[in-house]
Amino acid sequence: MSTSVDAAAAPAPEPKNPNQGDEIADENLTVPRHRIIIASLIGTTIEFYDFYIYATAAVSVFPILFFITEDDGAALLASMATFGAAFVARPLGAVLFGHLGDTIGRKATLVGALLTMGIATFLIGLLPTIYQIGIWAPLMLTVFRFCQGLGLGGEWSGAALLASETAKPGKRAQAAMWPQLGAPFGFILANGLFLLLATLYSYDSAAVQALPVEEALQDPFLVWGWRIPFLLSVVMVVVGLYVRLRIEETPVFAKAMENKEKAKVPVGEVFRKNWREIILGTFIMLATYGLFYLMTTWILSYAIAGAAAGGLAYGYQSFLVLQVISIVLFAIFIPIAGRLADRFGRRRMLMTTTAAIIVFGLSFNVWLNPDSIGSGADMNVWQMLMFLSVGMSLMGLTFGPMSAYLPELFPTNTRYTGSGVAYNVSSILGAALTPFVATWLVQSYGVWAVGLYLAFLAVLTMISLVLSPETSQKSLYTE
Repeated sequence: MSTSVDAAAAPAPEPKNPNQGDEIADENLTVPRHRIIIASLIGTTIEFYDFYIYATAAVSVFPILFFITEDDGAALLASMATFGAAFVARPLGAVLFGHLGDTIGRKATLVGALLTMGIATFLIGLLPTIYQIGIWAPLMLTVFRFCQGLGLGGEWSGAALLASETAKPGKRAQAAMWPQLGAPFGFILANGLFLLLATLYSYDSAAVQALPVEEALQDPFLVWGWRIPFLLSVVMVVVGLYVRLRIEETPVFAKAMENKEKAKVPVGEVFRKNWREIILGTFIMLATYGLFYLMTTWILSYAIAGAAAGGLAYGYQSFLVLQVISIVLFAIFIPIAGRLADRFGRRRMLMTTTAAIIVFGLSFNVWLNPDSIGSGADMNVWQMLMFLSVGMSLMGLTFGPMSAYLPELFPTNTRYTGSGVAYNVSSILGAALTPFVATWLVQSYGVWAVGLYLAFLAVLTMISLVLSPETSQKSLYTE
C-alpha cells in the first residue's frame, strides 16, 4: 500500500530534452571555452585573410602582372578563372581533411589545413611575373591557388565542429558563429592592408591599367608592394598554430571514438548513407556563396574597371574604403543570426533571409545601372555604400547559422567529411563561377542580369530549405 502511495506521490519524470546528450560536451570540456573560441576564430580569420588577399589581387594586380592581352576585359576574365581554381580544389580538400578529421581527430586536421593554406599564400608572394618567366608564372599561380583551396576546404568544417561540438545545450548556433566571424575579420584585414599599401604607394588600378605596359610595370606597388600581404600571412599562421596546438579534442568526437563508431572510409559512408543531406546542404549554401562573391570580388571589379570592360571606372582606393565600411555590418549580423537561429530555428530564419536575398537580387538594376549611379568621379558614393551595406547585412544573416546547420545534418563519424563536402561543393556552384559569370553578364547584357543570377541561386536555396529538416533540437551524439 505504501509503495503505491509513494509511487503516486513521486513526481513524474521530466520529458527528455532532445538536445540533452549535448550536455556531455559541456561536462567533459576541460579546455576553457574562451580558448576554443579563439582557436576556431583565429584559424578561420587567417584562412579567409589568405583567401581574400588573392581575391583582391586577382582584380587589381594579377591581370597586369600575370596575363598578357590587349583586351582588359579578357585579362580580367583570365584572372577570375585562376581565382576559381581554388574552388575546384576545395571539395578535394574537404574529402582529404574530412577523412583525417573523422578518423584521427579534429585538432590535428585543423593544424594541417592551416599549414597548407599558409605556405601556399606565402609562396604566391614570392612568384615572378609573366614578364620574367613567361607562361610558368600563371601556371605556378594557379597551382598555389589550388593549394589555397585544399587548405580552406579542410579548414571550415573543422573550425565549425570545434565550436559546435563543445557548445552548451540550446546554444549551438551562437557558439558556432565564432568561426563564421573569421570571414569578415579576414576580409577587413586583407582589404584594410591592401588599402593602406595602395595609399602609401599612391596606387590607382584604373590609372595604371591605362598606361603602356612598360610604364605600368615600374609602379612600386606592382613591383613588390602587392607582395607584402601575402608574405605577412606567415606571421599570422605561426600565431594560429600556437593557439590550435593548445586545444584538446572535442568531447563529441572523443565519445564517438570511445564507442568504436569511427568510419573506415568516411567519404564512402557519407555518400552511401547521407547523400540526400549532401545535396541539400550544397544547395542550402548556394545563395550565401553567390551573394558573398558578388558583394566582394565581382563588385570590386565592376566598380574599378573602365567603361571598355563594362565597369564604373571608380577609384580603387576609394572603393576599398566603402567595402571595409560595409563589411562591418557583415560582422555585426553574424552573432545576431546565431541568436535568431537558436530561438526560431535554422530553417525559418534562413528561409526569411533567402526571400530577402531574392528581392535584393531583383533590385540590382535600380542600385547599379550606370545611368542611375553614375561613373568615375561622378559615381553616387552614398548609393553604392547603401547597396554594399544591404548586401553585407543579408550576408551576415545567411552565413551566421551555416556552421551549426550543415554539421547538424550529419552523424558524428562522418560529420567533418559530410559538412565539408556540402560546403565546398557549393563553393564551385555558388562562388567559383559567380565572379566569372557576373563579369560576362555585365559585358553581354548589363548589371540587371547579375541580379537575376543571384535571385536564381536564392530560389534554388529556398527549395532546398523547404525540403530540409529542422535540426536545432538534434543531439550531435545521435546518428
